[in-house]
Amino acid sequence: MKTNAVRLLDTLGVQYELREYEVDPEALDAESVARKIGLPAEQVFKTLVARGDRKGVCLAVVPGNTELDEKALAHATGDRKTEVVPLKEVQPLTGYIRGGVTALACKRTYPVFVDETVELFDVIAVSAGMRGLQIVLAPGDYLSAVHGTVAAIARNKT
Repeated sequence: MKTNAVRLLDTLGVQYELREYEVDPEALDAESVARKIGLPAEQVFKTLVARGDRKGVCLAVVPGNTELDEKALAHATGDRKTEVVPLKEVQPLTGYIRGGVTALACKRTYPVFVDETVELFDVIAVSAGMRGLQIVLAPGDYLSAVHGTVAAIARNKT
């Protein structure tokens, strides 16, 4: 399956593996996806769309077993505060639907902030730009492809 995200990686010469999984519209969370593709939830990164009060829209990429720390993201972006955008804004901003959002080949180029735990793994998984398909690749390749900034932006779920 060739999505825009996959095409971008091909253009950049990045090695990756695609993993397909059965989509359950009631279970689009990263932890469910992790079980389906055979990786621990901490290695399956979800992409969230956030908006800061000064810098505007950015993408926050955090492990599937955590949640975004909006205060930490604001510190990383230079905003006073950030918040996740309402779901209805996600597709118009990114071109992707819930469960398929990725920082790879987004509709527009936004700053990308990736949780620092990304550097703990040999491989991570991120959405390939559609539900039911994940890209497994080296964290360094992912960071290069999205021009990501590594920051401590995740916290344990409460």
